[in-house]
Amino acid sequence: MCGIVGYVGLGHTLDGKEFGHGAYDVLLEGLRRQEYRGYDSAGVAVIGDEGIEYRKKAGKLVNLANEVEAHPLSESNIGIGHTRWATHGGPTDANAHPHVVDGGKMAVVHNGIIENFAELRTELLAEGVEFKSETDTEIAANLIASIYNKLEDKNLTEALRLASNRLEGAFTILAIHADHKDEVVATRRNSPLVIGLGENENFLGSDVSGFIDYTKSAVEMGQDQIVTITATSYSIIDFEGNAAEGKPYAIEWDAAAAEKGGFDSFMEKEIHEQPAAVRDTLMGRFDEKGNLTLDELKIDDSILRSIDKIIVVACGTAAYAGQVARYAIEHWCRIPTEVELAHEFRYRDPIVNEKTLVVSLSQSGETMDTLMAVRHAQEQGAKVVSICNTTGSTLPRESDAALYTHAGPEIAVASTKAFLSQIAAAYLLGLYLAQLRGNMYKDEIQSVLKELQAMPEKIQAILDNEQQIKDLGIEMKDSDSVLFLGRHVGFPVALEGALKLKEIAYIHAEGFAAGELKHGPIALVEEGQPIFVVVPSPRGRDSLHSKVVSNIQEVRARGAVTIVIAEEGDSTVEPYSNHIIRYPQCPTLLQPLLATVPLQIFACALSGAKGLDVDQPRNLAKSVTVE
Repeated sequence: MCGIVGYVGLGHTLDGKEFGHGAYDVLLEGLRRQEYRGYDSAGVAVIGDEGIEYRKKAGKLVNLANEVEAHPLSESNIGIGHTRWATHGGPTDANAHPHVVDGGKMAVVHNGIIENFAELRTELLAEGVEFKSETDTEIAANLIASIYNKLEDKNLTEALRLASNRLEGAFTILAIHADHKDEVVATRRNSPLVIGLGENENFLGSDVSGFIDYTKSAVEMGQDQIVTITATSYSIIDFEGNAAEGKPYAIEWDAAAAEKGGFDSFMEKEIHEQPAAVRDTLMGRFDEKGNLTLDELKIDDSILRSIDKIIVVACGTAAYAGQVARYAIEHWCRIPTEVELAHEFRYRDPIVNEKTLVVSLSQSGETMDTLMAVRHAQEQGAKVVSICNTTGSTLPRESDAALYTHAGPEIAVASTKAFLSQIAAAYLLGLYLAQLRGNMYKDEIQSVLKELQAMPEKIQAILDNEQQIKDLGIEMKDSDSVLFLGRHVGFPVALEGALKLKEIAYIHAEGFAAGELKHGPIALVEEGQPIFVVVPSPRGRDSLHSKVVSNIQEVRARGAVTIVIAEEGDSTVEPYSNHIIRYPQCPTLLQPLLATVPLQIFACALSGAKGLDVDQPRNLAKSVTVE
């Protein structure tokens, strides 16, 4: 979590003409674009003629902007900024970053958690350091300052390198020093950081959105590396002090992709981008003969043929995408497939070996729980494929293979288009394994692929008729509890529908397997209780459809208000439904790509009707980069 940005330029003029940008403007814009990463507080530090100047305020970024407007900073061409998601210490002005230490000479911002903070704090207290906050970041800042002051050559890069070897946990740290007015130094371990390259100006950011307004050229950093940027250069070393190389790449999306595009919220915009997200994820995955060609899967075919178990590891919404994938992969490939919450996986002594394929799902590629699960699996000999939306992020780099979705930037904290694109990518993986292992005939695979390629148009059909769903969300804005029922692939859809409502509307919502009703949850049903029911196609497993229709009757008989998600042409649900939301006909296994969309629209509309911040729900951040 947390958003970090750093900047060094040559200043406003060069060779007598206007050039470059003011540091504060760059920092504020970078933080604005990264505020989805954390919005408990924000701050900036720049180096002016008199040394380091800083401003920081609890609350959203606007509070910082107002503070700087009231108390302007000096003009500067170098600085660092931070938007925080609180871990150590509450969201207060004192705990906000940057932390300025060493008599005001050094400023530090940090993303992550320092696990050995208590030991280091004791050591620093013995040196006479006085702490002003409750954060582990201030401890790291004072450690860097202590090391710096003991160096004969007062080398800021070396101070960060030595400090990095003392720190345990996950961290990205940026530092500036009043005696080094032309450089920002940063270090990373288990936490994201990317370099941006401009013309006579360079940047650092938690992700490329931190500098997307200024450059399309970026450099990917590796694990346990330190970078020093000036206005005209950058250099990377590892934690041992050896020179290292970054991996340059071009940023494929622009600043406009991170704007709301006329919608009331980023979440609403991203819901409407789902047809394109699914289409782009499927694009380029087939050869001229219609065969799947997943070139990213750089794992030997013989290894993939020998796999006898698949374990999907993920958290939150991504875990529900994994549950959908399990139904499809087992059906198509006949390989036992498990779905594990990543934060539980390595603590239960899982049975993993060289014949296990672990599939990790993460939008950001920086989810710490998932990263640690992947590392544990690799230690046991498993091969790992990561399904991810963010090029150059940690999970794909550390995996044996990566399958990128192409959903584009997802700014809203509550995931929508990343969820559908993860499902689409998992379907491709399942079909590819079935093709490779001979579990399905070629014409069977091509039939499924044809149906998959029709999904974007069908998703769009739901969006074109969204007003009914929006009206329902507005009508039910005062509900204090909503239940969701589903069977087969409809069960994880129900779980995801409930999660969306919890995330952005702050009301009680639960998803259940419909068959569990009589085993306890039906006791929750009372007069007026809203219940969404995801109904499978009547053209699929007929017994499953009829059982879910029976479930609708059971809750309706006890006074529930039933909102039924049903396939077009399914008339059997009509007598038992207070509201019917239709989705186009599709095969059972592909239903989640359609049935999820109305639940997203409903949650977004209900939250908006309650006057809540749809994009930045309380207590949550987009990328969970700590355990």
